Amino acid sequence: MNGKRASGDGSENALAEAFSHAPEPMVLTRDDGAILHANQAFTDLFGREAADLVGRAWYDLLEGDDVHRGSVAHSEALAGQGGERVRLRLALADKSVLLAEADLRPLPPVNGDAPASAGGVVVLLHVLSTEEADLRVVGELRTDNSDSVLWSLDLSTGRLHELFGPTPLGALLAGSDRELERILERVHPDDIARVRDAMSASFAGRDYEQRFRVFDRLGDERSLHVRARFVPGRPDRLVGIIDDVTEHVQLVRRLADRRRTEAEHGRLVTELSSKLVSATTVDKVMDLLSEEFLPIFGGIQAIALYVEDGLLRASPSGRLTANVNRIDGRRADDTDYPMGAVIQDRQPRFFESRAEVISRFPAAQVLMRDSVTKGQAWATVPIFGDGKVALGVWQMVWGRPHHASRDERALMLTFAGLAGQALQRIKAQQAELELADAVQRRMLPRQVARFPDMDIATKYLPSRADWRICGDFYDVIELPGGKVGLLVGDVQGHGVEAAAAMGQIRVAFRAYATNQADPGVVLGETNRLLTETGEIVFATCGYLVVDRTTGVMQAAWAGQPPVILAADGRYDLWEPETGPPLGVLPDTEYTVTTRVLEPGTTLLLCSDGLVESAEVPMQDGLAQVGEALAAHADDPEAAAQVLAEMAPAGRGDDIALLITRMAESVGHVPEQAPADVEPRGEVSPKSP
Repeated sequence: MNGKRASGDGSENALAEAFSHAPEPMVLTRDDGAILHANQAFTDLFGREAADLVGRAWYDLLEGDDVHRGSVAHSEALAGQGGERVRLRLALADKSVLLAEADLRPLPPVNGDAPASAGGVVVLLHVLSTEEADLRVVGELRTDNSDSVLWSLDLSTGRLHELFGPTPLGALLAGSDRELERILERVHPDDIARVRDAMSASFAGRDYEQRFRVFDRLGDERSLHVRARFVPGRPDRLVGIIDDVTEHVQLVRRLADRRRTEAEHGRLVTELSSKLVSATTVDKVMDLLSEEFLPIFGGIQAIALYVEDGLLRASPSGRLTANVNRIDGRRADDTDYPMGAVIQDRQPRFFESRAEVISRFPAAQVLMRDSVTKGQAWATVPIFGDGKVALGVWQMVWGRPHHASRDERALMLTFAGLAGQALQRIKAQQAELELADAVQRRMLPRQVARFPDMDIATKYLPSRADWRICGDFYDVIELPGGKVGLLVGDVQGHGVEAAAAMGQIRVAFRAYATNQADPGVVLGETNRLLTETGEIVFATCGYLVVDRTTGVMQAAWAGQPPVILAADGRYDLWEPETGPPLGVLPDTEYTVTTRVLEPGTTLLLCSDGLVESAEVPMQDGLAQVGEALAAHADDPEAAAQVLAEMAPAGRGDDIALLITRMAESVGHVPEQAPADVEPRGEVSPKSP
């Protein structure tokens, strides 16, 4: 017994010695918190003697409100409810304050004569360094009153806890739940499989990042972005952050809905514009304006009338609504009413309220009183023809006060202009082929640029297959530095849409060409414009820039037939390196091919309708055209006429061609071409 007691005394002495010299501040307390023993690190930390501390509650050494927090933590430790560190402020003897984390562990009762030690608590203090304190402050700021949670998951037990205490978001998502499985029960059914797969990977030692939906404790759906790092240890953990991104997701959805609405609106505008442009009867034009355009502007009624023999008419078919019947047959020049005033001075009028209309047009009060539709706002715009003569009037009516935005006004005027063009074509009773010619001529330049040292001839021939309006085009662009741009292209498809797209492409191309010398960049910019619009429009195109002084030609090609050069009764084919058609692939770069144009040489750019068809291979067509061009190389106008008459590929497609001849006596050609330019040579003959 004495030996055992001695041995026991030795162990106790060793433990007491280890406790006394432990590097971390520690105290043993009674169940009421009174200090029984304090180690050297504890007394040094507080700057007090051990005798001064014994019998005093350890949490009385804390600062301010933390005294109560320490007391609560002590009680919880006694009850076995602790386990997590408590961050506390320590009040030191020199009046300074330090931040520390307290780890409280209950002591089991000890049999013997020391009842004071029964039910005691061990308090271990970990004083935070400046960096640790700063980190915890940052963590608190990150989570305090924010939609974030800093969390840790014990991978051995599947329990979670918040690193810096409970947060509003944490309470809303989990409450007092700490088991991973209980929390996963709140994940949206459509996302749970993906979340569990990612969690399985994290248990295998991988980092975690997921966006998913959960239902909070109130039953509301929330979107979370969860990120975590795998931290190996004993135990392995995931440490990370949860961000509530519900508002961001909702905003993205609203933007997506708005974009879909705008896209649908744009599609409707394009579709109705096409219908308006291609309308072949007055009835169709009036019906489009009075019925199908209502959804675009959100009005309750639209009225469209045209002028015939000085009177306002609604529809040749005689279909009149109750409101339109009161206006049909009135004099078009009656300026006592908004419609007559608009037709007379050709100025649109927009009224936001009834009072505004009556103050300007008192006579309109009778019509408004008798009107079946109780309008509250009106927009009235003239329908113009090419000669700026008002061919009719279009009125949009809203059921509540409405301010027509700048876009709405511009759109109404655009539609009215298109309607005027349709009415003008219809009233002229042009044949469909003449209509095709007229539309195409509007899209093509009315007169190409002329130069003293170049003879230029152009020709457009519409398809004779069903008298279709097509999309071939040409242009001659005067450029700085004595250069000229020659352009021929072909928009995919047929019909009014192809012609309209051709006009847009040609106008855009001219705008880029006048500001950019490199033909490859011009093609690339036009291609970017087509691909970014979202419209399914493709176009082949050949663009050639000729320096009239040196004869150097730079060509950028997008699927067009080769250039045909002719001189002295012979012809040659020049095939610049080509890229894909415009509008197919975004960010395409088009290679520039260079060659010198000899004085006295005639060149031809054409669309494939001239040289290729289902019956005629392109090589055969090029051979026939090359021979005809060589025979009339001295006269571009005569050559254009001959090619138009022969049309070796037939007239199943429309044809655009551009012929130019470099004069022999104008301009100066250097004796040696630049190193990156193909050397001049005689135009070599090509066999069919």
